[in-house]
Amino acid sequence: MVNFLNILSQISLMVDAGLVILIWIVQLVIYPSFLHYTTENLYSWHQKYTSRIAIMVVPLMLFQLIYGLIILFYFPTINHFIYLALVIFLWVFTFLTFAPLHNKISNRNINNKLLTILIYRNWIRTFLWSFLLIFHFFIS
Repeated sequence: MVNFLNILSQISLMVDAGLVILIWIVQLVIYPSFLHYTTENLYSWHQKYTSRIAIMVVPLMLFQLIYGLIILFYFPTINHFIYLALVIFLWVFTFLTFAPLHNKISNRNINNKLLTILIYRNWIRTFLWSFLLIFHFFIS
C-alpha cells in the first residue's frame, strides 16, 4: 500500500505541475488575448475554448481532489490537510468566481471591464496553484 501511495504521490506532483503550466498559459496568453477579440469573435471562440479547456482541466482537478482525500485518509497530517484545503479552495474559487464570468461571456455580456476582472482575479488562482505545487514538492 505504501508503494502505491508513493507512486500516486509522484503522479500527483506531475498533475500539479501540469495545472501550474496550464494556469500560467491561461494567465499570460489566453485571457489577455480575449481583450483583442471583437465581441462576436470572442463569443464564437469562447464556446470552443471553454469546452476544449475543460477536457484538460476537469480530469486534472478531479485527480487533485481524489489524491488529497486519499492521502489525508491514510496519512492525516497537517500538511496533507493544508494540501486538501488548498485544492478545495481552488475548486470553490473556480466555480464561484470564474464560472459566472465565463457564463457572462457565453451570454454575450462582454466588455473590457469583465475581461479585466477575469485577468486580475486569475492571478489569485495562478499564485495558489503555483504555491500548491511548491508546497506539495516540499511535503513529498
